[in-house]
Amino acid sequence: MELSIAPELSSRDVRVDVAERYLDALGIAGAARSALTSRIRARAPDKSDARAMFAALHAALADGDVDVDNPAYASVTARVALAADLHVLPPPPARGRLPAAPALARTAMAPLHCLRGWRERWRRSRHERRTVPDSPPERRDWRRVGFLRRTLLIALILGQTYIATDLMVAVLPYHGRQPLEIPILILFAILFAWISAGFWTALAGYLVVGKGGDRWAISGTAGDAAPIAADARTAVIMPIANEDVPGVFARVRATYESVHRTGQGERFDFFVLSDSADPDTRVAEVSGWFDLCRAVGFGNIFYRWRPHRIKRKSGNVADFCRRWGRRYRYMIVLDADSVMTGECITRLVQIAEANPDVGILQTAPKATGRDTFYGRAQQFATGVYGPIFTAGLHFWQLGESHYWGHNAIIRIAPFIRHCSLGRLPGRGNLSGEILSHDFVEAALMRRAGWKVWIVFDLPGSYEEMPPNLIDELKRDYRWCQGNLMNFRLALMKGLHPAHRVVFITGVMAYFSAPLWFLFLALSTALLAVHTLTIPQYFAEPYQLFPLWPEWRPDWALQLVGATAFLLFVPKILATSLAMRGRARGYGGPRALWASLLLEMVLSALLAPIRMLFHTRFVLRALTGLRLTWRSPPRDDAETTWGLAIRNHGLQTMIGVVWTAFVAWLNPMFLGWVLPVAGALIVSIPLSVYTSRVALGQRARRAGVFMIPEELRPPREIRAARRYMRCADPPRSFIDAAFDPHVNALACAMGSGRLRLPVTVRRERAALARDAVARGPAALTSEQKTRLLGDPLALSWVHSHLWLTSAEGIHAASAQDNGGNETDSGRAGYAAAA
Repeated sequence: MELSIAPELSSRDVRVDVAERYLDALGIAGAARSALTSRIRARAPDKSDARAMFAALHAALADGDVDVDNPAYASVTARVALAADLHVLPPPPARGRLPAAPALARTAMAPLHCLRGWRERWRRSRHERRTVPDSPPERRDWRRVGFLRRTLLIALILGQTYIATDLMVAVLPYHGRQPLEIPILILFAILFAWISAGFWTALAGYLVVGKGGDRWAISGTAGDAAPIAADARTAVIMPIANEDVPGVFARVRATYESVHRTGQGERFDFFVLSDSADPDTRVAEVSGWFDLCRAVGFGNIFYRWRPHRIKRKSGNVADFCRRWGRRYRYMIVLDADSVMTGECITRLVQIAEANPDVGILQTAPKATGRDTFYGRAQQFATGVYGPIFTAGLHFWQLGESHYWGHNAIIRIAPFIRHCSLGRLPGRGNLSGEILSHDFVEAALMRRAGWKVWIVFDLPGSYEEMPPNLIDELKRDYRWCQGNLMNFRLALMKGLHPAHRVVFITGVMAYFSAPLWFLFLALSTALLAVHTLTIPQYFAEPYQLFPLWPEWRPDWALQLVGATAFLLFVPKILATSLAMRGRARGYGGPRALWASLLLEMVLSALLAPIRMLFHTRFVLRALTGLRLTWRSPPRDDAETTWGLAIRNHGLQTMIGVVWTAFVAWLNPMFLGWVLPVAGALIVSIPLSVYTSRVALGQRARRAGVFMIPEELRPPREIRAARRYMRCADPPRSFIDAAFDPHVNALACAMGSGRLRLPVTVRRERAALARDAVARGPAALTSEQKTRLLGDPLALSWVHSHLWLTSAEGIHAASAQDNGGNETDSGRAGYAAAA
């Protein structure tokens, strides 16, 4: 690499013994330091020449010749070895990069043609050969049972919706004969059917959980002591992108140690797959991975940074499959906030081994780890209500179930063959890279004949919820666009009908919000019409008898009561199940029922707020306005008043204007409007106070929103929290430039090439000189990323920063007062930077 030292940066400007301070920063002491010092003096007898001493130091570390202009590059491997064991002088190192990943076992994984635009797919459907399933024969005759169950579900939804709509016709003043009442009835029927589907799903789950399981549950197909074959190797992968680094590696370590406690650890490898674009986060990830391997051992935990972030998480998983998929039979996908027990992971492998026709097994993660009032309320809701809804999904879907993208095991071979995703054609927000990839991958897996099951009754799977309302809505912002995009795939040829319904329900999860908003708006307009206009008694030609408007508030109350019954009875049923021997885990019977009532009030207040936000999300997606995709927060972030006003100010105004308008029209109808408009009015303080950690801790002391994982946290959750508390502060790019150990790690993880085009060498040389002249902190993120990708340039910067930063070395010396040499040296040079 063509780099040279500027004339003004000569050795006479170095006012301290750089070699001695560098040894302090490396943490070398005792006999190892004496031996290394002797080797340094043998190579550079003249101690007054600081530059020669610095080169001799790295030559002694590398036990070979060095480039005088860039001596630090030769000692990268030796410094990495020192970082792994700070008390032993390493033997002469072998050149090469740090082995952060196993040997490649490449395989092809190309997107299938079936993901072209739906219009083109419709035109070609007559000439297209149907996908031939390649899965083994089914072992159980569950498909007929699934068909009968879904037929029953459709009949229940349609029958219940018909009865409710008929009652709604009687409630309307003109019984559906006015033009404005017709769309109201249509919207009501759609929304009621949506609520009815949730009710029957929860009721089915209640029956399944109440009687202790389902005879068709896949968890009963494998024995607890079934051995895992030696060739059934599994990769536990965690795709991340700009996450909280200490939390990520704390959860990986807790899961890794739990797997090894089962005695099956040799069957599993762990991969942290990074898509992080921030250079400081990248350096923190490399250091976090290395520290983790130092603690538990090298060889089974790997790290990979992907330079080109294509297709986001799905592209990251596909990149892993292309590089190492042939080495493993299964992969278990985790999110950055996931923790799984070793028993859960090994059990998943046993079930998959016992069912060779299964492509995906999805667990039901439990939420834990939050301290804010909002987060604890959501943890309580998912912990109490979640089991019956998940069991209900299993009851109706069986082998055509959901895949939620994490805390699941996937059979890699069919995933590679059938689940690679292409881009959706066209322009706008509903085209391009598929965002909600998990639903699509499950549909493609089932399309190829492989089964997708929810293991609803398998414990030991955990995740975290958003800490506050605004962060939850940011997550919904991303999911909304992804689900709307997936609707374009609902007509894909060969899909199972159950997965077509999954795509439709994914759309309805967000499209129901604008439908509800439109229903409320039309209802208000109907009130205005009947208040401000003269009634129309003869609506049809040649009508003999007048049509009198008829208001039946008693029937309306019955309809509202029926709707509330469908919404709240599942929660009551779920709470009654929690009372069966597990009430102490929720703080006792009184605390459990108090938490239920408080959660029902909170959910009623939050529903109108979410309605307006989801309406805006759908409109933005359909109108082509830009949507952003960001990783959710992984800590207990609190909402400030300013942030709440910016996000909820318009909602508050809508609530005030709506209430005032109805009061002006007819004060008698305020009672019907206030449950929705009142929630919008209080949205700002509600969002702020529910995000408070202090309020959540006060609720915990009162026994409200308690969950068993708080009273008796699982060993893995306790371990993850302990590792997070004990973690060192994350390293940054400044450390990669100054700290000898972090610089060595960053260089060893780089992919620099010795032979580069002349223009590239000149650009890197200019960038390295700029980093030394202005300081590493002055570089842009793009410039830092380029340096991290070039070990030669980064080691050159490291060498010359040390040779020209006398004041920084003095700052490090001031902090090194006989304490731990490694920690003080690192802290000193980081502070000096």
